[in-house]
Amino acid sequence: MLRVVVLGAAAGGGVPQWNCGCPVCNAARQHPQLQSTQASIAISADNEHWFLINASPDLRQQLTVTPQLHPKSGHLRHSPIAGVVLTNSEVDAVAGLLSMREGSPFTIYAHPRVLAILKSNSIFNVLGKSVQREAIEIDKPFEPKLRDGTGSGLEILPFAVPGKGAWYLEGTAEGGDAEGDTLGLRITDKATGKHFFFIAACARVTPELGARIKGAPLVFFDGTVWRDNELIAAGLGTKTGQRMGHISMSGDDGAIASLAGLGITQKVFLHINNSNHALLPGSAERKTIEEAGWQIPADGMEVVL
Repeated sequence: MLRVVVLGAAAGGGVPQWNCGCPVCNAARQHPQLQSTQASIAISADNEHWFLINASPDLRQQLTVTPQLHPKSGHLRHSPIAGVVLTNSEVDAVAGLLSMREGSPFTIYAHPRVLAILKSNSIFNVLGKSVQREAIEIDKPFEPKLRDGTGSGLEILPFAVPGKGAWYLEGTAEGGDAEGDTLGLRITDKATGKHFFFIAACARVTPELGARIKGAPLVFFDGTVWRDNELIAAGLGTKTGQRMGHISMSGDDGAIASLAGLGITQKVFLHINNSNHALLPGSAERKTIEEAGWQIPADGMEVVL
């Protein structure tokens, strides 16, 4: 069976964000059930060996509270994590790798552009030689391997989605938008054929993307902002969602409207910013997404396909 554990559902900074006094962050401080760590999931075909999709800055905390990812009983040093698949080079996706520097072997799978960014930053050398790095290609499926080189039972197909490069690289030689900056993933259990899609960053839903995910049993999708000018209207920032490479939930061209009618069984928003009032139960935004058949996941939610 294909198992998916949501390690975190929030965008960069988490909820509450450490320096933010917005209504959502204040509510999360008062009601811990509203708190969320930064977006990542874990997947497994055998419930024993796991692969992370992105390694968020909150990874250590996420591993501590996720029993499926604890060391095996009776082992002095052990981790069930066999690999990490990176969908972009944003801090949200790669910073957690630094929490995996204690010598347990695993493999990083990423587009060559993302691997080059990791290589250019010497801080990631702390991972050492026990951590392998393997390039993945757009529209070419691959099977991530276990530590002994055997197959994991998973097939992952990376595909390009509209987006942008990491903002911290803007104005540098590595900056500028290019193919490989933002990937979606189709993840399949080879034994059963069950599959789902992971698209944590997406600037718009093209006809090609809509056709690709049509009829899917499960889609995790970019839910960063409710509306495009959300951060500006709230006085929390100067960038629109589109400027950051993220589609809005609402609006004629938003995710809710764009994915309506595609026959997707389970639709789950991920990478939700602290400015987004859809995080608040009882809000008008939450009511709208629930009526449209969408979910806001809690950290630790597990889905079995």
